[in-house]
Amino acid sequence: MSDQPRTAIVTGASRGIGLAIAQTLVERGIRVCLTGRNEEPLAAAVAQLGSDRATFVAGRAHDPDHQDQVIDTVMREYGRIDYLVNNVGTNPVAAAAIDTPLDAVRKVFDINVFSALEWTRKVHRAWMGEHGGAIVNVTSVAGLRPTPVIGIYGMSKAALKYLTELLAAELAPKVRVNAVAPAVVKTVFARALYEGREEETAAGYPLRRLGVPSDVAGAVAYLLSDEASWVTGQTLVLDGGLTLAGGIA
Repeated sequence: MSDQPRTAIVTGASRGIGLAIAQTLVERGIRVCLTGRNEEPLAAAVAQLGSDRATFVAGRAHDPDHQDQVIDTVMREYGRIDYLVNNVGTNPVAAAAIDTPLDAVRKVFDINVFSALEWTRKVHRAWMGEHGGAIVNVTSVAGLRPTPVIGIYGMSKAALKYLTELLAAELAPKVRVNAVAPAVVKTVFARALYEGREEETAAGYPLRRLGVPSDVAGAVAYLLSDEASWVTGQTLVLDGGLTLAGGIA
């Protein structure tokens, strides 16, 4: 393999968990390509991380043309793709599964599951299949058991956990595939789950606090690293003990 610095693609990385993951990887000497829908926050993120260590491509994560553009950009600028973090996710509905329109279900699965499969296929063809690498999917504790009201989101995350295990089996020994499953992390994406009642929400967690993006970023960095070279097909639950207490969100 080349002695050039290793390179990662992190989807949904303009803020929150994705940006924290990118920051942690850059701090470890890894070059990162950030993706997201909007150019302005991505440009600000790259300015924060340093343009010598990071770049960005704006677009929709489940758009095949965007995926191709990102991979072409990374291969042109960095010449390798060692790591992939499928962090992008959506949850546009809060309703019982029985009442959720199928178009909304398809959108959730397109972004949360099918895009992860497509990103994996494409980085595998571009680099990892020949040279090896590691992939981490960001799933959720909502995918570990039925989650009323956000059940479609949870169903997609359960599928992503299964996909993680399937790809780990198929892509070994050259490529490792793992996942992290956070509970509520204090981000804009999860704000509706705790805003105005954070103390009450955190009371259900044995560690008595909600997660912060760096809690997830450190775990992702570990799973990508050589320190985890004997770990594949695993989902690391990051929940402050919530599932021990019988909670799911």
